Formats: sequence, C-alpha cells, structure tokens
Amino acid sequence: MKVSVVAPVADGVTADPEWMAAFAGHLEQCGFESIVVVEHTVLVTRYDSVYPYDSSGRVGLAADCPIPDPLDLLSFLAGRTTTLGLATGVLVLPNHHPVVLAKRAASVDALSGGRLRLCVGVGWLREELEACGADFENRGRRADEQLAVLRALWADQPHGASYHGEFFSFDNVMCYPKPIAGERLPVHIGGHSRAAARRTGRLADGFQPLGVAGPQLASLIALMRDEAASAGRDPAALEVSLGHAVNKIDAERAGSLADQGADRLVLAMPSTVDIEQAKDVLSACAQRLSLIA
Repeated sequence: MKVSVVAPVADGVTADPEWMAAFAGHLEQCGFESIVVVEHTVLVTRYDSVYPYDSSGRVGLAADCPIPDPLDLLSFLAGRTTTLGLATGVLVLPNHHPVVLAKRAASVDALSGGRLRLCVGVGWLREELEACGADFENRGRRADEQLAVLRALWADQPHGASYHGEFFSFDNVMCYPKPIAGERLPVHIGGHSRAAARRTGRLADGFQPLGVAGPQLASLIALMRDEAASAGRDPAALEVSLGHAVNKIDAERAGSLADQGADRLVLAMPSTVDIEQAKDVLSACAQRLSLIA
C-alpha cells in the first residue's frame, strides 16, 4: 500500500519554504510515498458555489490564505528531497492552458527524475474558474481535450504534435523536455461524480474519489473499471487513491480501505503551524502503518 500525505493548507504554511522543506524531508525519512499539494489559483471573498466536501457548503479556507502554485511548490520541494513522490491533489484543470501545463509538468517531472503525479479535477468553485477565463459549464468537455493535448505533447513525435479539437488546435508543435515516462506521466482524476469516474476509465491512470464512501464509492470504482474495459484499456492497471486522516489511520483502517479498492492512501494532516508537532504526527502515523520500525 502506497501512503501519501496532503500538506496542510489552512494556516498558510505551504507558503513557508523552510516549513515545507522540513515537512517534505520528514515525509521522506518516514517512508511515505509522496507529498500532495492543493491548488486554488484564486479564492473569492463571496461566492454562491457550494463546496461539495463539507455539509456547510463552505470551504474552510480564508480568502487571503496563501496557497502557492502547486507545480512551483513541487519544483521547490524536488530540490529539497531525493526520492519523495511529488503530487498535485487536485490541480484545477480548467484554470490552465494545456500547452503551457504540458511544459510545466514535464519540466517538474524531468528535473525531479520522474517523481511527478498529476492529479487533476474540473473544479467546483465557479467564481474561481470564471476569474481565470474558463467556462464553468463546458469544463468537462474541455478537460477531455486538455488531457488529450497533454498526452500528445508528452509523446515522442519526431515531426511534432498536432491536435485539432473544439477548444484547442495546433500543428507540428515540439515540447521539450519530455517527462521521464513520456506520454505515460501518471495522470489521475480527482472528483466525486460519475463523469470523473468515466473520465478516469477512458483517459487517466488513476482515480481519487473525493468525499464518497460505501455503496457510492464502490459504484464509482466499478464504473471506472467498466469504462476502461469499454475503451480497450486494462481496468486492473488503474490505481485507486482513497482518503483518510493522518492522525486517525491505523493498520486495520488501512486494510479496510485496501479491501474497498485502495492502492494508495491520501492522508489529510490536522491543522498546525508547529513543524515539530507535524513531524510527531507523521512519525506516529508511519509507525502505526509500519512504514518505519
């Protein structure tokens, strides 16, 4: 079982370089597979959108919470670690032009020695997407094209990549450096909808169902695998990442999540600004999961 940890966001520590370097370094020392960092290009002071992962419908972040660009943050952390995987979770795909994103992601992956996992979603905060110039209503169709553009630009095509779709079009484009795995740089989909499950089955390498459990979770995983089979892909090759809390997970709960289909745990940190407290929480978790003796 792979175990990753989401860097805490609410207290603004992801914008503190020394705090984050120490946090990532301790994750690596404790045997965690990867660090996960979130994205909000902007937050807004007033919004009508409903946050789908809390019963209040509100996201627990102040509008002035400093949230660094995830790829820039992961690039920084790549230089402060050696083996730790580097993951977005989730990158808001509609906020990015896929040609620029292909270049940026490939650069992080190449410079880190192939450690990037790109987990993307279509976003829930309409006001954020619209501030970035995206159309909230067509973000699903646009995301399908964005994923195709990424793969095309990462592939080794001696005469350049060409693509013509509803939203993006180009001919004979060269984009270097390539990811270490080329067009197979791991792309996962984060979300809670049937559309996210289907998109994973058709186009991605893994699925991170968010905010679902029980029969709904089982249904989404089954749908992902059915969609993969219908697309001529191997359903068993797709990874499933399931969430839990760093300070609550133990071997029994991890086993239960594995029984539900998890290949990876994505663990949320409790809120803290004290790096020594954060290290203690991580060490205790690693011991409970036998990542370290």
